[in-house]
Amino acid sequence: MQDYGPETYGDRIAELYDSLYERELDTDAAVDGLARLAGSGPVLELAIGTGRLAIPLAQRGIDIRGIDASEEMVARLRAKPGGEDIPVTMGDFADVGVEGSFSLVFVVFNTLFALLTQEDQLRCFRNVAAHLADGGRFVVEAFVPDLARFERGQRVGVSAVSIDRVDLEVSRHDAVNQRVDSQHVFVSGEGTRLSPVSLRYAFPSELDLMARLAGLELQERCGGWSGEPFTNASRDHVSIYGSDRTRP
Repeated sequence: MQDYGPETYGDRIAELYDSLYERELDTDAAVDGLARLAGSGPVLELAIGTGRLAIPLAQRGIDIRGIDASEEMVARLRAKPGGEDIPVTMGDFADVGVEGSFSLVFVVFNTLFALLTQEDQLRCFRNVAAHLADGGRFVVEAFVPDLARFERGQRVGVSAVSIDRVDLEVSRHDAVNQRVDSQHVFVSGEGTRLSPVSLRYAFPSELDLMARLAGLELQERCGGWSGEPFTNASRDHVSIYGSDRTRP
């Protein structure tokens, strides 16, 4: 997609983001899991967005910071109670362009895949590793790619139907570059709204290799935030990376 940048997805979906995903995502379990890993802090969220996780973590007394490329998403964060107190650095989260070291760095809900090349994803791992304190961990939540979703390199799906709105997903798959370019299409009596998103997916084994190249290693992988086992049937994973010095 021409003119698609790091801020495009967030800027275009910010108004709808919380209402679209509040029921789909297990926010309470994610907050519990991250709080257990936070240690003494501080904690850094890559692509902090509207503060779905950062605000409840801050309410637990955790010193949390964030990075995001979308002014619109961060404006939503700032409008929420407690949101304006969370430090946010604007920019490409692959740069990890902040000072200091962190007991926990995390990126959730497939957002690592918003980095559209393997080089950028590996750069993110390396920059995170450089910002981890002794004993620090990097947590990645992502989907397990399901290439059977696509027929002849494309897909049209219906994500929601109500009496006054239909939500569609229209996608094109580039298997060579492991890239999916999509439009979320919202059709209602008020008109049609488009929200583009591009992803470069990676299987868990590729993420593990990126981690090793960055000086990290996989310490634990679950099928979700509740700690369920990761199996061949898992659609998502929560992976925890650290260095040898993070082991007891």
